[in-house]
Amino acid sequence: MNWDELVEAVTDRHPDIAPGKMFGMPCLKRENGKVVACLWKDGDITVKLTDESERSAALTLPGADLFDPGMGRKMREWVLVPAAHAGEWERLVEAAIAS
Repeated sequence: MNWDELVEAVTDRHPDIAPGKMFGMPCLKRENGKVVACLWKDGDITVKLTDESERSAALTLPGADLFDPGMGRKMREWVLVPAAHAGEWERLVEAAIAS
């Protein structure tokens, strides 16, 4: 699954989620403007997982890590998921939406 396919699948199921931008990155946002996932510059995605068990499970994927936008400070609820795990993206975005 690539980013465009992910956006289409998620927005088809969730009319309250729409594509947008955050800091120039393509993202998926709720109607209230809160971001649930973004496409990172190298083709990976970042997903906001507020549920600790979902976040812990995502971090077990090889190469996944807490997201650092480049300031040397990892964001506690955001997980960077490599493109190698694109098959997990939809499930993780659904978990982000559910929380």
